[in-house]
Amino acid sequence: MSWKDSMSANIKRLEALKKEIPEAYGAFEAMGKAAKKPGAMDEKTKEYIALAMSIATQCESCIAFHTRSLIRLGANREEFCEGLAMIGYMGAGPGLTYGAKALEAYDEFTASK
Repeated sequence: MSWKDSMSANIKRLEALKKEIPEAYGAFEAMGKAAKKPGAMDEKTKEYIALAMSIATQCESCIAFHTRSLIRLGANREEFCEGLAMIGYMGAGPGLTYGAKALEAYDEFTASK
């Protein structure tokens, strides 16, 4: 599986859905923007929470989106893996399995940099 190809396909599908349900989709985007706004926690911390939820719910699209966001926010591989250790601890087997997928996504997204 290519994470980059999967991400491109997901974006296309979401754009098509957005055209069909612009009001609902816009509300979701507004909620995301509000949730990510820096406050008591910075955006990077919030993205780690989102990654944990992505892994817990086994949402590969979400893993890709939040991994890419963490890279944009400066997460290095060591920090990312430390986060995956905590996620794996809390999520046991599925947490480790989907954490491994998140690491694979991280490596693919950073390979071209």
